[in-house]
Amino acid sequence: MTQAHDKLIGPVPARIADVARLLVTPYEGRVAEYNIAAWLQLPGLANLPVSLLVSYRDGDNRREVSVDHGKVSIHNKILLSGVARLPVKQKIEDMQIRLRSAVPTATLVVEELFVQAIELTQSDSRQALA
Repeated sequence: MTQAHDKLIGPVPARIADVARLLVTPYEGRVAEYNIAAWLQLPGLANLPVSLLVSYRDGDNRREVSVDHGKVSIHNKILLSGVARLPVKQKIEDMQIRLRSAVPTATLVVEELFVQAIELTQSDSRQALA
């Protein structure tokens, strides 16, 4: 079995994590949604697969959600992005964006990191309250 190596891309400020409105879904319960994008340089990882993850604390539990997967270009760069749907029982705290790879990452250059809570439309907010 291969061992995964995680590297912190960056913490998400509480003011960003706290503004997400919670949706109520039939299968996942309460969910907070975020748009996330990371432009990264990963010297030494050309042509290797990597994953973008969100880890967070929900009460006493540490959770993680996968956002995107991709292969690092021959120029050692990658853009990973997607919507993270974070199940929540209590409150999202200590939210972090992380990179997972099969090979240890010696150097990680974050060109840009974008995290934004998804805003509900008027019809979505009525369903979220139901």
